[in-house]
Amino acid sequence: MQIKELLIQGRHTLIKNNIEDASIVARVLLQFVLNMDQIELLQKDAKQVSQKQKQDYEIALQKIIEGTPLQYITKKQEFYGLSFYVDDNVLIPQPDTEVLVEKVLNIAKTENKGTILDICTGSGAIGISLAHNLPNASITMSDISLKAIEIAKRNSKQNEVLNKVTLIQSNLFEKIEGDFDIIVSNPPYIQTNIITTLSKQVQREPHLALDGGEDGLFFYRKLLNEAPNYLKAKGYLCMEIGYEQKEAVMQLAQETGKYEIIEAKQDFSGNDRVIICKK
Repeated sequence: MQIKELLIQGRHTLIKNNIEDASIVARVLLQFVLNMDQIELLQKDAKQVSQKQKQDYEIALQKIIEGTPLQYITKKQEFYGLSFYVDDNVLIPQPDTEVLVEKVLNIAKTENKGTILDICTGSGAIGISLAHNLPNASITMSDISLKAIEIAKRNSKQNEVLNKVTLIQSNLFEKIEGDFDIIVSNPPYIQTNIITTLSKQVQREPHLALDGGEDGLFFYRKLLNEAPNYLKAKGYLCMEIGYEQKEAVMQLAQETGKYEIIEAKQDFSGNDRVIICKK
């Protein structure tokens, strides 16, 4: 069977099973199985595939149909112009989170803020993107999951910032020492009873990184109350939020009485996405 024939077969299989973006998913999977980039796949589309390659492709297609995210199969996700290794021990970095990175970069550059803590770092996407774009900054990245820390370390090395970051396994601030100009976090924020209603793909992501407690606000309460103890004067706490959580999180921030400025920022789709609190 030729590459182009196998690709058509894969696309039809995904369409039949109501998989969104079937053409793109079929192609990316085949690139992964054949270890080719998109141009090479097109240039060699008349090449014959082996029986093993055909079987590997069919297995990968079946995983997609069963709900495994594409990124957990290819072990790769692009974020803020960088490439990250991901598996089912960490959340898949999403484009909406790039808005949080953009806001933190703007604060760091315009106000010369050089010490940053990325808490609940997961794959390290936020902290590594900051380290890559802030040559003189000192970035600390922490997560409760040891496997997540190992992946963040791998991604730090892959993106050539390992010498600029410090990695700590910590339950929020439990093992954090010192103070920082900026604390940034994309914490778990989905309500516990909502998780089982989400797509099969999202449910395959680690629940530890999704579950924000009964009302989805557990980690915001902890961050908002404890962050000032680890922030320098005029320091910032910058957090990603769910699109319906703006009012609740801003109210929690106000109730602490620990922040001079509290504001919300929207993502590229116009949804409330980031809360910024200045001590």
